[in-house]
Amino acid sequence: MKGLLEYLVTSLVDHPEAIQIRETEGQKNVAYIVFVDQEDMGKVIGKSGRTANALRVLMRAAGGLHDKAIWVDFNFSRGR
Repeated sequence: MKGLLEYLVTSLVDHPEAIQIRETEGQKNVAYIVFVDQEDMGKVIGKSGRTANALRVLMRAAGGLHDKAIWVDFNFSRGR
């Protein structure tokens, strides 16, 4: 599932080399924190958070296939 999230975020940003994804997995849940370049934060969040929410919905659907609850949060990394 991390690969899916990375693919989706990479297709949105201008600086794909700056993407970092931290994964914390429990028995029934997985949490992802996605770090992107500060310049790309607006592209990942989208207008009124629509892009970020769409990414969360896609990841929850993928998690449902594996019987896992998915949580995704976005942050930016300072500098490249």
